[in-house]
Amino acid sequence: HFLSSLQRPELTLVGTAAANSASSPLNESELLTVPDGWKEPVFTKDDNPRGLLEESSFATLFPKYREAYLKECWPLVQKALGEAHIKASLDLIEGSMTVCTTKKTFDPYAVVRARDLIKLLARSVPYEQAVRILQDDMACDIIKIGTLVRNRERFVKRRQRLIGPKGSTLKALELLTDCYVMVQGNTVSALGPYNGLKEVRKVVMDTMKNIHPIYNIKALMIKRELSKDPDLRNQTWERFLPKFRHKNLTKRKEPKKKSVKKEYTPFPPSQPESKVRKCLFETKVKQAEALTKKQEERNKAFIPPKEKPLMKQITKAPTEGKLDIKAIKDKVKKAKTKKLGAPPVNTAPPTSTTTKIKKKNKC
Repeated sequence: HFLSSLQRPELTLVGTAAANSASSPLNESELLTVPDGWKEPVFTKDDNPRGLLEESSFATLFPKYREAYLKECWPLVQKALGEAHIKASLDLIEGSMTVCTTKKTFDPYAVVRARDLIKLLARSVPYEQAVRILQDDMACDIIKIGTLVRNRERFVKRRQRLIGPKGSTLKALELLTDCYVMVQGNTVSALGPYNGLKEVRKVVMDTMKNIHPIYNIKALMIKRELSKDPDLRNQTWERFLPKFRHKNLTKRKEPKKKSVKKEYTPFPPSQPESKVRKCLFETKVKQAEALTKKQEERNKAFIPPKEKPLMKQITKAPTEGKLDIKAIKDKVKKAKTKKLGAPPVNTAPPTSTTTKIKKKNKC
C-alpha cells in the first residue's frame, strides 16, 4: 500500500487494469481514464502498526535573511509535523533546519514530505503555502536556473520575463497549472499537483532558453478548453495547438561590427597619462595665454601712431594729348569780348608811318 501511495493515481489504475486484462477484455479508453471523484485512500496507523525500524533524518541550510521569519513561524511548523510524529529542530547558530522520525512515526513517507517542507521554507516560500506539501495529493519541485544562462544580465532579464509586469505572467501560470510558483534567486520553487508541476518545469526551462512564456501559456489555455470536451479526450490535440517557430528577421551576411586585428608589437602599451599631470598641463597653457595677452596690451603704448603727410600730393598736369585747345581758344575770345568797365582796345591796322619807324629801329 505504501508503494502504491507513492505512485500517481492514474498510473496505479492503468497497472491494475492491465493485470486484469486477461480475465476481462477492456477498451484502451477505459484503461486511461480515472473515475471522477476517485482519491487515494489515506495511510493510517492500522496500515503500519509496528512503526519504523530505523530513525531517518534530513537537514537543510537557510540564508541569513530568513532567520527572523523562521523563528516566528517555527512553532506552527512543529505543530504541523507533530501530527505526523515528526520531530523538527531549528539551529540559528549554524543556520540549519533538521527533521527526523520518532518511535511513534508510522508513515515512512512523512519524513520525505517534512524534508520538502523545510526546503520550501528555506527558499522563501511562506508557511501557509509550504504546509500544503504534507497533503497526499501535493508535491513540490525546486528548479535550479542559475547555471542555464552564462551572461548575468541576460539571466536577470529572462527571470524577470518569467515573472512578468507586476507578476502577471506568474499569476497566469499559477491559474492554469493549479500550482504555487515562487521565483527566488537562482531557483524556482513550485508546489502543486504532479501534472501542474510538469507544465511549470517546461515553461521555466523554455523561458531560460529564450522562448517567451506567453507562447506556453497560450498552449495551456487551449489544452484547458479542449479537456472539457469528452469527444476530444482520445484524439491528438496537435492540430489545435499553435506552432511557434523562431524566425531570423535580419539576415546579414557580414557582421555589423568588424573587428580589425592590430599589428603585433613586443613592447607594452604606453602608460596612460595621469589626471594630475593633465590638470597641471592645462593650467600652464592657460597661464601662458593670459601672459601673452597682457604683454600685447602693454606693447600697444609703444606703437607710434600713423603720421599725416606734410604736403599734399601735387596733381600732375594733364598731358597735351588730352587738352582741348579749341575749347580754350573759345573761352579766351569770349573773355575779350566781355565789357569789364575798361575802354575797348582799337584793333585798327597800323599806319604805314608806324611800320616804317619800327623797321628803322630794328636796323
